[in-house]
Amino acid sequence: MKKAWWKIACVLLLVYTFVAGLLSNVPDLPQLQETIRNLYFHVCMWFAMMIFFIVSVVYAVKFLRNPSLKYDIYSRQFAVVGIVFGVLGYATGIMWMSYTWADPNNAAFVSYRSVAEEPKLIGTAIALLIYLAYLILRDSIQDYDKKARISAVYNILAFALLFPTIWILPRLLPSLHPGREGNPALNTNDVDARMRIVFYPAIIGWTLLGHWITTLKIRIVLLVERKLIND
Repeated sequence: MKKAWWKIACVLLLVYTFVAGLLSNVPDLPQLQETIRNLYFHVCMWFAMMIFFIVSVVYAVKFLRNPSLKYDIYSRQFAVVGIVFGVLGYATGIMWMSYTWADPNNAAFVSYRSVAEEPKLIGTAIALLIYLAYLILRDSIQDYDKKARISAVYNILAFALLFPTIWILPRLLPSLHPGREGNPALNTNDVDARMRIVFYPAIIGWTLLGHWITTLKIRIVLLVERKLIND
């Protein structure tokens, strides 16, 4: 029971996120309206993605300093879950912009073509493709030691490219996405107090869920590796 406290906390926080996120009062903003509730999902998944990518690159560095099968497995699995949360964050972002950025006065093709040129969307797509290439690179190398070393180096490179593609370039270019001069999700002046009491627990809940999924994947991989070694 003592070891499962964070799993119970994860479930409770996500239940709270969904219930309060969909039913609680939110600011009445004409442009966003009820879509503002997506803050609890879209932005929180981005936070979780960044946390998992950070943990993944830390284990990649640990592997390069002290080659160990465990470090390589941890690095890969945290990167995989980070990619999953990144894709979910990207999908929820597209859903959000379809209601807030698309101009109903223009034809759908014209409106979505202008949105598709959004630097934030392009940069995020590039970042996720770089990490997907990380998985393809791993699977293309047969020798395990070479695979682990090359993957660790690539992981560090991919993490370094996250910042210009997601955080720097979109803020230098004209963008519809909020936050060019900061992060509005963390700015207490931009986020209503009613939303902060749901937003912060949501970040913790999604992060714990991703950690839970990662630990299960790691345990499965370790069991498979032990079985192969015993055989």
